Amino acid sequence: MLEHSSRLGVDPQPVGPLGLIAMDGCKPLGEKVNEYLVRWEKEPENADQVLLTYPGYQRDSFLLDADCPRFSSGEGKAVLRQSVRGYDLYILCDVTNYSNTYRMYGMEVPMSPDDYFQDLKRIIAAEGKKAKRVSVIMPYLYEGRQHRRSTRESLDCAMALQEMTSLGIDNIITFDAHDPRVQNAIPHSGFENVQPTYQMLKALLRKLPDLQIDRDHMMCISPDEGAANRNIYYATMLGLDMGLFYKRRDYSIVINGRNPIVAHEYMGESVEGKDVLIVDDILATGDSMLDIAHELKRRKCGRVFMATTFAMFTNGIEVFKKAHAEGLFDYILATNLSYVRPEVKEQEWFIEVDMSKYIALIIATLNHDRSISPLLNPMTRIQKLLTRHRANQMANEQK
Repeated sequence: MLEHSSRLGVDPQPVGPLGLIAMDGCKPLGEKVNEYLVRWEKEPENADQVLLTYPGYQRDSFLLDADCPRFSSGEGKAVLRQSVRGYDLYILCDVTNYSNTYRMYGMEVPMSPDDYFQDLKRIIAAEGKKAKRVSVIMPYLYEGRQHRRSTRESLDCAMALQEMTSLGIDNIITFDAHDPRVQNAIPHSGFENVQPTYQMLKALLRKLPDLQIDRDHMMCISPDEGAANRNIYYATMLGLDMGLFYKRRDYSIVINGRNPIVAHEYMGESVEGKDVLIVDDILATGDSMLDIAHELKRRKCGRVFMATTFAMFTNGIEVFKKAHAEGLFDYILATNLSYVRPEVKEQEWFIEVDMSKYIALIIATLNHDRSISPLLNPMTRIQKLLTRHRANQMANEQK
């Protein structure tokens, strides 16, 4: 964690002129982040003074021109078309964006997480240790699901973290890591795991101003044991009870590298008549989430809201469209931290949670060498949000 310079009574100065590289696959998010940074730069009366950059370095854009072209054989390279000497450099990388392609041997090949990670290393190599400090903002942590070794397996996430730090990366910032304990692989390097809790709740309450948040009307449901801590936090912040499903597997069979799920077993209070919020980090095929929604509806719950940081829909969305039509769930909330195909955004049941302002705040705070602890702990902001929500409900009831 970076130290707060104001402890010494000194207004912290920027580490260096701010530079932002949005890699292919992360350009829309990078442009939104840049818009906030430029707005704060040009309208200082509307921003905390900590968000200002070096005097004399004001620019119309903090985005730097960088590219990773490919040869026809599929080999690649990185090109920086602007100097980064002395900069405080931030590289945005979305390793899940499969919408980007490149030509290899005359074929159109979709970018994979491995391709993006290799391009990230190329960008770092092109920087050539000229920047004053380099930070990587990788919302979905590369190979984050391969975070531990069960048998004779590779430890891909740990190796990737060590590789980034060996290349000179000072800070790694990720969101809702599948298992944040993987940071133990780089104990002497900067690693921040950021949660989108406040932004999720803000988007949910904006969409559903009638939502009754109390133990009599709502519950949080953990879809499995791995998501328990995440759901405990939501339940604690909202003052709700929590239920938990655990996966009963058939350990005698292995399908696609995993033991198949036999059933989802439930532990917790009755959900009858209550709205439920199911929170998880990743929605891939969505099979487990929909199975849980089915189990909850069978137990006569009210509305079902699914909140996930990364909505991938790896098997498409037809099954979700059918499930929504059948009344299995009401809304899915997901951030724009990873690629979401346009057809998903058009669905009436999808709520996109914009994280660009939050990322801009993190970048601006780190650029001024201030602690980001207040940004990492959203408790105060959540309490204010709930107070406003309840006050608005009371005002509407009195009309």
